Amino acid sequence: MTQRPIAAIILAAGKGTRMKSDLHKVLHPIAGQPMLLHLLDSVAALPPERTVVVTGAGREQVEAAVAPIGASTALQAEQKGTGHAVLQAREALDGFAGDVLILYGDVPLVSAATMQRMIDRLRAPDAPAVVVLGFRPDDTAAYGRVIADDTGRILKMVEHKDASPEERAERLCNSGLMAARSDRLFALLDQVGCANAAGEYYLVDIVNIAAAEGLASAVIETAAWEVAGVNSRAELAAVDGYWQADRRSRAMAEGATLIAPETVWFAYDTQIGRDVVIEPNVFFGPGVQIADGATIHAFSHITGATIGAGAEVGPFARLRPGSVLGEKAKVGNFVEMKKTVLGAGAKASHLTYLGDTVVGPGANIGAGTITCNYDGYFKYKTEIGAGAFIGSNSALVAPVSIGAGAIVGAGSVITGDVEADALAIARAKQEARPGWATRFRAAMTAKRRA
Repeated sequence: MTQRPIAAIILAAGKGTRMKSDLHKVLHPIAGQPMLLHLLDSVAALPPERTVVVTGAGREQVEAAVAPIGASTALQAEQKGTGHAVLQAREALDGFAGDVLILYGDVPLVSAATMQRMIDRLRAPDAPAVVVLGFRPDDTAAYGRVIADDTGRILKMVEHKDASPEERAERLCNSGLMAARSDRLFALLDQVGCANAAGEYYLVDIVNIAAAEGLASAVIETAAWEVAGVNSRAELAAVDGYWQADRRSRAMAEGATLIAPETVWFAYDTQIGRDVVIEPNVFFGPGVQIADGATIHAFSHITGATIGAGAEVGPFARLRPGSVLGEKAKVGNFVEMKKTVLGAGAKASHLTYLGDTVVGPGANIGAGTITCNYDGYFKYKTEIGAGAFIGSNSALVAPVSIGAGAIVGAGSVITGDVEADALAIARAKQEARPGWATRFRAAMTAKRRA
């Protein structure tokens, strides 16, 4: 099999009017990452020698999104069809001699493995002119048909509206994704015309043009969900659902237990160790790492956090970016953490806010404790030493340091540092007045009757 360099052309020039959004269609997120970047991540795994994103309306947004990863862009100033869009990448591929993948920015789930299968088929001994990625949708009415023989050699490609009843009975459809050698691709595109009802240059025409020149093309198949496109908010939700279903299956295959898989929502970069247990209704935002043996209880919301081996989170916990749980640390129900390190074996079991805080190993944070880290202008740090005990309903006014082994009495408002192994109590002295309540009730009853 011939080995040639690979290039990718990604079409992202569509206006996406059905999204009804100021955000470019291909930048709408799936699992917390713009769909275009999902696709570019898969492309990068090949890896390509060149990647060109064809832009149009909203080009500034797309260019800004792809610039950090080094992809080139080409402008399709006028929307004249998919064939015309691919032609706009010719200059960016000047001097390139290899295999070209043609992909769509709004078809984000196609995997690197499927892309590689397309390239492998293109490099096969029979050297097809074009490789088409086909699929079999439940509803074929919106798609052109691929008429092929038993070997996958394409005999004809036809749009649904132009197909005969026999051709419409064929369920193999064209996803629009293709692969071709660079020299053949642009030579074929130069022959594509626009004598059709839409007056557009259709990419699919290169297959029939190649056939007229005696060059055979081939089709390979993939699952319908992998080539699902996004043109509306409803389709965005459906594609996100496909991605989530695949990620849940992978998590379980890699050794995690999901009690109710369909209720767990992962981000594109969630990392999960072995023997992790995730209970129902858990949401992961970007930047989460979970070590082996951790347990995430129900209804927890976690973003940008690192969770150590054997740690527990929730139920009903919220971990915000910068949260770090050490080995066997515990965050319980209705606890919120932000930019806080909870040392190994430390506990914040319930009803607590910890912000900009470092908690030492084995410390215990009582119910209702808060770190007062913001004065309306600046954020300040709280440090709690190893083995310290913070009584319930305490407020630690940052910047403040609680020494190792210190105890803070329940209900205290701590505004100054507490040395190691000391007891700190900061609350008004309790006062009792015997009989006062009886006299009060009698006086108020008399007043009401008056």
